[in-house]
Amino acid sequence: MSDMITNPILTGFNPDPSFIRVGEDYYIATSTFEWFPGVTIHHSRDLVNWRVVSRVLTTSAQVNLRGNHASGSIWAPALSYADGQFYLLFTDVKSRHRVYKDLHNYMTTSKSIEGPWSNPIRLNGSGFDPFLFHDENGEKWVLNMRWDFRKLHHSFSGIIMQEYDPIEHTLVGPIHQIYSGTPIGVTEGPQLFKRNGWYYLITAEGGTGLNHMIIMARSRQLHGPYEIDPNFPLLTSAYEPTHSLQQAGHGSLVQTQKDEWYLAHLCTRPLQGTTLISPLGRETAIQKCVWGQDDWLYLAHGGKLPALETVKPDIPIHPFPEQPVKDHFDRDQIGLDYMSLRVPFDSSWIDLTERPGFLRLRGRESLASAHDQSMIARPISHFCCTIETCMEFKPNSFLEMAGLVCYYDDGDYYYLRVSGDEIRGIVLGVVMSRAGIYDEVFSMELSVKAWECYYLRAVINERELVFYASPDGKEWIAMCTPQDFGTLSDEYGGKLGFTGSFVGLCAQDLDQQHKEAWFDYFEYVPYVKS
Repeated sequence: MSDMITNPILTGFNPDPSFIRVGEDYYIATSTFEWFPGVTIHHSRDLVNWRVVSRVLTTSAQVNLRGNHASGSIWAPALSYADGQFYLLFTDVKSRHRVYKDLHNYMTTSKSIEGPWSNPIRLNGSGFDPFLFHDENGEKWVLNMRWDFRKLHHSFSGIIMQEYDPIEHTLVGPIHQIYSGTPIGVTEGPQLFKRNGWYYLITAEGGTGLNHMIIMARSRQLHGPYEIDPNFPLLTSAYEPTHSLQQAGHGSLVQTQKDEWYLAHLCTRPLQGTTLISPLGRETAIQKCVWGQDDWLYLAHGGKLPALETVKPDIPIHPFPEQPVKDHFDRDQIGLDYMSLRVPFDSSWIDLTERPGFLRLRGRESLASAHDQSMIARPISHFCCTIETCMEFKPNSFLEMAGLVCYYDDGDYYYLRVSGDEIRGIVLGVVMSRAGIYDEVFSMELSVKAWECYYLRAVINERELVFYASPDGKEWIAMCTPQDFGTLSDEYGGKLGFTGSFVGLCAQDLDQQHKEAWFDYFEYVPYVKS
């Protein structure tokens, strides 16, 4: 058995890790943006094997994302544990494309990592990436970056701090600006901890793209001044554009029960042959760290680059049971693997009990909607994978559609769908959107009114995506020529998105909003390219 941890540890869309240890249990919270439920919690006991153990924001009473822009909503959760309970802070980003940002920072708590979590308390809106620091004297302080929209001002204007009153559940006292960042700029993602009499501040700088990095600063006083690590940055891939892990930044530190230190951080894996396109999205990697005699932190393997492998901690290996690759929809609850867009799962549009062994989706709004889509999806986590389902659906109009979708956002997706047609009855074909421009693979569309059910398959082979269909699951027909999987990435078209690609099942009824589609199973199988 290898003594190394292979990076990334959380593949596919799992950005902005917030990393804590409670006893012998390790937890990482990651951002979910417009995908619902909000905030994913990952659990490990060895830093090698990880599982999704819960999602935090599960009801509309906790958070309302309807109408939020793509790559807005839930940013950068900050997980902590004190006083016998878990605390989680997060930002709900209501607008992000203009000079202003409407930022709602919240706190929610729970006695158990699996919930239920309390209805969130509104904290402030001065900036994003809130973090809760529990000081040794019992005081609690909320940190966040501050957004300055004024002309001739740096929009990322530094890190501020204000005390939190746990009795009144509000911020109190003066606001302290404790750190302005390095000349690199774009200072965000604050994390604060105390060691050997020093307050250590970790921030992300350089933006979340190719110049991303992690900076450390320290002070003997909580409110500063903070001196910057003279060897900064702690970690970055900004100066090595061909390195396998790019965009390395936004980190969070944990001390193991054996006094070893590990840094969880964001990264991407670009497609071969490009340093720009990363359709799997922003993932989470981990690095072992060591403290120098100068009380500054260093990567254990040396240098600044994130390692593809890092040394395991001195704690027992603890694997979790393997999850089946095929979901037969034979449970009465939606599995933790799945997410929806902006809205909770509820029986008005999704059901597993009406027909045991089948998932029912009731068609609602289009793939362009920011309100009421009927979609159940999971992140694409492998460069080579096959996804398959079997669907029953009898549309009466071109306004009714259902099928298998590879989705980035309302402007970029590929959709193998069954729909109605006035002349041919029922048709099966691929529609798509690239940078908001809609198109159809009309030349390969099939008339399928004699099919009893529709077996649908997507095959991803690095940058190529091909859809297939079959009436019986045996003889498959290619429904399109190879499409560019790279369009389903954060970087495509210069959009500065944050979510990576998803694959899922969906249904639309643009007229009556109730046409039903039935899905027998959902199968996701990674493979190794030969």
